[in-house]
Amino acid sequence: MNRFFIILITVTLFFSCKDEPKGEPEITPETVEEVKDSIDLSEENANLKPEKSIKQIKKELTEKGFKTFDYVDESTQDTILMQQYFMAFLKMGPIRGQNEEESAHLQEQHLEHLQKMYDLGYADISGPFGDDGDIRGVTIYNVPTLKMADSLANADPMVKAGRLEIEIHPWWAAKGYPLR
Repeated sequence: MNRFFIILITVTLFFSCKDEPKGEPEITPETVEEVKDSIDLSEENANLKPEKSIKQIKKELTEKGFKTFDYVDESTQDTILMQQYFMAFLKMGPIRGQNEEESAHLQEQHLEHLQKMYDLGYADISGPFGDDGDIRGVTIYNVPTLKMADSLANADPMVKAGRLEIEIHPWWAAKGYPLR
């Protein structure tokens, strides 16, 4: 019932703002339905919280030990917040003699490890390279220190088994920007 009144008020406000001759706007069931269809009343939308400011995000990251810096984009005048991540290159390791069954089992454990990293919020993106080079893949760790990224990367069962080795580098990226 509350949604009906919200829609009714919205329709009334909509029509009262038009530059039309004074008088009562005609509200018909069709008009109410049109407005109702154009308003997103989903639970998801109803529970949206205002976005945090760059200053708030920077403060939270700094309190958690992350390195950040910000700058103003000259073309848009937007403040861009940069955060340090850690890019772990998964390189071909010295022990590659596992049989097919052992390799399959290690791969399964490797994927479980990566899923756990995502679930815990430690990894943001991961995947194999499409060639057959020495660098087999990459994982980007969203953690405050190199030591923590190194520890998480070396906990991978493929690394423990020697099938992969880790090489980690600090990497800076703009906070909140999607891949394109």
